[in-house]
Amino acid sequence: MTATVSPPTTSEDRRPTSPVRLSLVPAGSAPLLLDGAWWPRSRDLTAELPALASVLDPLWGRITRITVNPAQWPVVPRKVPVAGHVVKVGWFRFEQDEHELLLLSYHVGRWNLLVVPPQTPPAAAAWLMAAASDPRRTATASSLLADAARLTVTAEADRTREAVWESEGGHGAGASVTSPWLRVAVATARDRPERV
Repeated sequence: MTATVSPPTTSEDRRPTSPVRLSLVPAGSAPLLLDGAWWPRSRDLTAELPALASVLDPLWGRITRITVNPAQWPVVPRKVPVAGHVVKVGWFRFEQDEHELLLLSYHVGRWNLLVVPPQTPPAAAAWLMAAASDPRRTATASSLLADAARLTVTAEADRTREAVWESEGGHGAGASVTSPWLRVAVATARDRPERV
């Protein structure tokens, strides 16, 4: 499930400026390493977490605690207000993947989300969000980001080769270079089992 949701009005009766960018595994999927991905707009947890938790509360039950690895966040607040309640925020430096967010809900469970770095280009972010919410993947958050970095390098090399080809007299209508993001998406689609 991919969701781009506008969170409810805050306690100051202001609407947040942007919807939450979130992608979740389909409901009913077997437990995996990741339950989806979140693409925040900044590294400011105080500003970003309330909107995320308010979107997930109705889906997963009231979020009561969130943990992060402080390697990716300049400031980790102790608490954040979320739609009528307070969510405690903590951190684990060595026990938690630095690109992962852990959410806990009383009596319901825990969820792990890949945190897509805010400065990630849209094509890479879309791939990361799809990969993290694919119920067949068993990759960690850091390994998905490493895969995305390799694809980005490949995309840059392809653009360079195409620019050289164009400058040497080639033309785009005959044969263009396929984006590595597209090649990965097509290969993934081919690997899916057929429905009977």
